[in-house]
Amino acid sequence: MPGIFLIEAIVISILLYYNRITAVNYLLVILFLVSLWAFSFYEYFHLNTIQLEYFKPDALGILLLLAMCIVSIPAFYHGYRYIVTHDETPHSRGLFFSAMVLLIMACSMAYLSNHIAVTWIFVEITTLSASMLIYHHRNIRALEGVWKYVFVCAISITFIYIGILFLSLSMKESGVESMTFDSIMENYDKLNLFWLKLAFLFIFTGFTAKIGLVPMYTAGIDAKDKAPAPAGALFSSVLMNMGFVGVYRVYAIISLTEIQHWASLIMIISAVLSIFVATVYMTHIKNIKRMFAYSSIEHMGLVILGLAVGGIGVYAAILHVILHTFVKPSLFFQFSQIYRVYQSKSIYDVGHYFKYNKAGALVILLAFISATAMPPSGLFISEFLIFQSLFESRNYFVLIFVLILLTMIIWGFGSNIFKLLFTPPLTINEDNIPLIRPRESYTQFALLALAIYLAYNPPAMFVQLIQEATTLIH
Repeated sequence: MPGIFLIEAIVISILLYYNRITAVNYLLVILFLVSLWAFSFYEYFHLNTIQLEYFKPDALGILLLLAMCIVSIPAFYHGYRYIVTHDETPHSRGLFFSAMVLLIMACSMAYLSNHIAVTWIFVEITTLSASMLIYHHRNIRALEGVWKYVFVCAISITFIYIGILFLSLSMKESGVESMTFDSIMENYDKLNLFWLKLAFLFIFTGFTAKIGLVPMYTAGIDAKDKAPAPAGALFSSVLMNMGFVGVYRVYAIISLTEIQHWASLIMIISAVLSIFVATVYMTHIKNIKRMFAYSSIEHMGLVILGLAVGGIGVYAAILHVILHTFVKPSLFFQFSQIYRVYQSKSIYDVGHYFKYNKAGALVILLAFISATAMPPSGLFISEFLIFQSLFESRNYFVLIFVLILLTMIIWGFGSNIFKLLFTPPLTINEDNIPLIRPRESYTQFALLALAIYLAYNPPAMFVQLIQEATTLIH
């Protein structure tokens, strides 16, 4: 099945690129979504079975794959709305949807990859497809963003490759030849710890470009800012999740060895610095899209904190990733409507959003509550469990410091959001404000409601998959 899905996605992507007929393009997009959902259900019913030698749909991969299926539907819908409202040419439209299909396909295969080199290949494909989306506007700022993204991601890919080389050296003395994650974990006690340390350091650093952590978080910030909002929604959810999968699977190997404490310390330092960076920018930044992007940095920092301290924190980290996958895209999808009203990203040019788009303003308010993890946000549950894990592991200083930073983020985020919603804009021509129908916000309400439902009343299957995924970390 992975092979069939891979071929279907590539063929659909090529047809989208070359086709100029509008109806055919949208039919191909629907066909891809059907294929994606069929593939996901097939993988769910074939849990933990080896496929094509290099793929294995484990619990973590299935969780992220199903979450991506849900987000992909509104992503393509709002992609369609974006194309319609911007009067895109057939070539531009085809390129946009072709790149989205490639990005989702690459993330899907990376989620299920059981081989670190295969994961590396699909990580590279996401860089290429994301670059096409970033450069969609074809202006100087988009060009600057795409070159920065390609440059940073090229370095990160190189780091991962070097880490894989070091990992192979750590395996060489043990006689282990297969580089599948299962094989490495089965022979963890034979690995050379010196080379394993170097491998983790390089691989973790490389994946920070995708997951959005210090030191390579900068590429993702510009990507989300310069790309169309529906693409930014995918960057801040399914693409960051791919970075999480890479870190999670490598750390699962490390957790079996004597260097787990050292690796956890590295991850905690990166996580705290990431939250600190997000705090600094979110209390000063006035670009709305970049503010949303830095919020993702904050959340990934919390995820890695939970993963590093262990215990209930591992469960909370996976739950947080899933809930964030639904919450953050709702903000980016709504930004398309904000930009149509004000024609600006600057917080200085917006205001009285409740007056111009009541349904959209309500989405922004609810999404702000959700993104800052205030009750009844679903993220409140996962963040509380992460704080509990920090307390139980006696990381009191980290806990207090992070709580202070999060308080500052709520203040910075909130002051801008309430400016957008309630304060009169400095200058605006109300005669030129487009009519935005409430139905354009329905998908965001659905995503936010789903995040709350999964946190407070999770289905047994959902909980079981998370619990199974946590067994990889010891």
